[in-house]
Formats: sequence, C-alpha cells, structure tokens
Amino acid sequence: MDNPSDLIPESTSRDRLNTLVAVFVALLATFMAVTKVKDDNIVQAMLQAKSDAVDTWSEYQAKRVKHHLLELGRDQAIALRLTFGQRARSKWDEQVKYYESEISRYKNDEEELKIKAREFESQYNALNFRDDQFDLSDAVLSVSIATLAMTSLTRKKWLLWISLVFGAFGVVMGTAGLIGLSIHPNWLIKLLS
Repeated sequence: MDNPSDLIPESTSRDRLNTLVAVFVALLATFMAVTKVKDDNIVQAMLQAKSDAVDTWSEYQAKRVKHHLLELGRDQAIALRLTFGQRARSKWDEQVKYYESEISRYKNDEEELKIKAREFESQYNALNFRDDQFDLSDAVLSVSIATLAMTSLTRKKWLLWISLVFGAFGVVMGTAGLIGLSIHPNWLIKLLS
C-alpha cells in the first residue's frame, strides 16, 4: 500500500498545475472577450466601408451612363446642325454647348466618385487587415485553451508549454489588432482563409 505522505506531493503538484491552468484559461478567455468586442466593431466598420464603396461605384456607373448619353446627344446635335440652315444652326450650337458643359461636369463628378470609392476600398482593406489579426488571435487562443484542458487532464507539463506558446502568439496577434501593429503572417492567414 502506498504511503499517505507519498500521495500528498502528487496531489499538491496536481493542484498547483490545475490552478495554473485555470488562471491561464481565465486570462486568455478574458483577453478573447475584449478582442471580440473590438473585432465585432471592426467588422461593422468593414461592412459600412464595403457598402459605401458599392454605393459610390454604383453612382459612378450612373454618371458614366449619363455622360455617355450626353456625348450621344452632342454628336447628334452636331450632325443635325450640319443639315439645317444658318438660322437653325445657332439653336444647335447652343445645344452642343450645353452638352459640352454637362459632359465636362460629369467627367469631374466621375473622377471625384472614383477617388471616393477607392478610398472606401482602402478603408475596407485596412480594416480587413486588422480583422485577420483578430481572427488569427481567436483561432490560436482557442487552440491554447483546448491544450490547457488537455494539460489539466493528463498533467503533462510539456502540454502546458505548448499551450503557453500558442497563448502568447494569440495575445501578440490580438494586441496587434487592438493597437494597430502591422504584424500579419500572410502565409498563415491565407492558409486559414
């Protein structure tokens, strides 16, 4: 039969390990909760930026169609001006001038809309960069917490170290997303996309 004093150190060691695992799980889960709030806000901003970009490109397309119709009208007015007498030509000249001024206005509007739409797309891409950081953080922290659970069940210290490595990487990625650092392991993010 085992000596009761031999069981105490193993029990104490197990208690210490379980306490350590519980503390790490609580800290990582809390960190994940904080980053999840920020990630959700970024996703909302991404949706708004994408919606604004689509709306702006739609407005750009509408302006392009109107621009094209004005060019057709101008070309028709020029053709009709040539077929009518001098008196009618002045009316067609006015019409051509109107078309030219509208075409010029639409060209300016189109350029402004193109710039605006590209700004929304850039904003979306910047937000997506940070969203990727949060997604990677969540994934790696989930693996860390699962490994911590296995550590508690098996009492293998090497599992504790593996979970701490995953946890540290997850915290680094989450912190990068929170404060806007440009840490972005593209190969890993592409793998998970």
